[in-house]
Amino acid sequence: MNPLIVMWAHSRSASTAFLRMMIERGDVTVLHEPFLALTEEGAVPVPSPDGGRAMARSEKELLIRLRELAGVRPVFVKEVVDYDYAYLFDHPEELAGMVHTFIVRDPKPTISSHYAIKPAVTCAEIGYERLYRLFELVRSATGRSPLVIRTERLVGEPAKVAEAFCEYAGLPFLARALTWDSGDRPEWQRTRRWHLDAIGSAGFENRRNTYPDTVDNNSALKAFYDHHLPFYQRLIQHDF
Repeated sequence: MNPLIVMWAHSRSASTAFLRMMIERGDVTVLHEPFLALTEEGAVPVPSPDGGRAMARSEKELLIRLRELAGVRPVFVKEVVDYDYAYLFDHPEELAGMVHTFIVRDPKPTISSHYAIKPAVTCAEIGYERLYRLFELVRSATGRSPLVIRTERLVGEPAKVAEAFCEYAGLPFLARALTWDSGDRPEWQRTRRWHLDAIGSAGFENRRNTYPDTVDNNSALKAFYDHHLPFYQRLIQHDF
């Protein structure tokens, strides 16, 4: 079977830019946040091996569809942990046989960016605790330590990070995929407001956006930061 690769991410981690690189490759079937869409919509369309599309209406059905796709060509799934995805914790055996990678970004700018888009964000939705719990679940289920990518290293050394990712995932490294034409994508339409930076990008960029509310001047955001920092620190201990 071809590799079935998942990149688990907290929101605002530049994971959508990474997905855009995977689309640019042209040799991988790419899915954008299907677990999120399934949780919010009750069903999610998934490409089928014959070139059509089929609906998945449960996590079990989604995972079956993904494995079917991997029988034809490599599959890359980018997923954010805006929810707990309890099915995976109840059925850890479903995670075995997949290639799991994680991407994390410094919590300070991440929290400000998340709050700027969603002022009602909860502490749990910031995501680092969920991501770390999933990391430990995956490590136990697969017997392999997942690859952890730091966003700051990705934008600073994109070729080196992408090459390490490809080696871990069992894909050839394609330097040409590190740049692409900027523009919108149909798979981003349902959650488009979250992907404006990716829409305007043509490669991995070190964007220094500024926000009026930060960890340093907003007590609620500081509380989020204090809660999630230990989980971020545990995750980056596994940075390659």
